[in-house]
Amino acid sequence: MRRHRKAEVRRETKETKIALKIDLDGSGRHSIQTGIPFFDHMLSLLAYHSHMDLNLKAEGDIGVDAHHTVEDVGICLGDAIRKAIGEARGVRRYGMAMIPMDETLVSAALDLSMRPWLVFRMKLRRSRIGNFDLELVEEFFRALCNHAGITLHINLVYGRNSHHMVEAVFKAAGRALREALSLDEQISHIPSTKGIL
Repeated sequence: MRRHRKAEVRRETKETKIALKIDLDGSGRHSIQTGIPFFDHMLSLLAYHSHMDLNLKAEGDIGVDAHHTVEDVGICLGDAIRKAIGEARGVRRYGMAMIPMDETLVSAALDLSMRPWLVFRMKLRRSRIGNFDLELVEEFFRALCNHAGITLHINLVYGRNSHHMVEAVFKAAGRALREALSLDEQISHIPSTKGIL
C-alpha cells in the first residue's frame, strides 16, 4: 500500500504569513502563490521534478523586497520536509542529478543527513530577472537546508543564460530530492550506521 508522507506548516511574522502543505509521495501537483511570479515558476519546477505535491500561499512585504518571503518559504518548506519524513525509515537518503538546459549544465547532490550544509557554486551573468534578485536563489536553498537538515551541493558546470542556470538549479534540486526521499522497498531501517539521522 502506498504511503503518503504529509506535513503542514504555518508561519506568521511581522514580515510574512505563510501556509504550506506537502505530500512527499505525490505526483508533483502544485498550487503556488507567493506574489513573486519568477519564484512561483521556480517552485513549480521544484515540486514537479521532486514529485512532491505542494500547496503554498505566502504573503510578504514584497513592496520592500522579496528577501523575507523567499527566505521564509525556504524555512517552511524545510520544516515541512523534515516533519514529513519523520525518522526517515526506508528512505534512500542520497540523491543526485545532472540537468542540462540548452547551453547550461547544473549538478545537485543531496544527503538527508540532519547536518545542514549548502555549497552553492554558481556565478550568474545578471543580478536580476525581471524584478527578482537572483541572490535570493542561494538564500532560499540555505533556508531549506538549514530547516530540513539537508546537505546540498549545487554546482554550475557551465552556462551563459542566467534564466537557464537558475531553472536548471531548481530542476536538479527537485530531481535530487525525489531520489533521496524515495522509499527503498528492500529496507525499513533508518539509513545510517549510527541508527539515527
